Amino acid sequence: MAFKPNTDDMREASSLVLIRNLLDAGAKVRAHDPESMEIARGMLANAEEVKFCDDLYSTLDGADALAIVTEWKAFRSPDFARVKVALSEPIIFDGRNLYDPGAVSTTGIEYHAIGRQVACPNK
Repeated sequence: MAFKPNTDDMREASSLVLIRNLLDAGAKVRAHDPESMEIARGMLANAEEVKFCDDLYSTLDGADALAIVTEWKAFRSPDFARVKVALSEPIIFDGRNLYDPGAVSTTGIEYHAIGRQVACPNK
């Protein structure tokens, strides 16, 4: 959620724009950040449809998709099999281009990254 990794800097964070747009569209949001959770809670205090999760993987439980908006080191090498099982739809939207599209698609996850071709798994 933080503007940049290894900080709790939420100034002009793209995550806030994304979350507010998702809420306006009627979505429920689950969010996690290793450092900025308390600040984000304050900034989204009136957003009842946002649940803040303490663990990277519990954030995904039952979610329709994963959106990545900051490049924390903890997010760079996930267990993609665990990610796929946790998501109701195995889809990742990566705003930071953290992963190799071909490698992600071989795990059975559809992968959308900025400026790259969509990588779909072979079904």
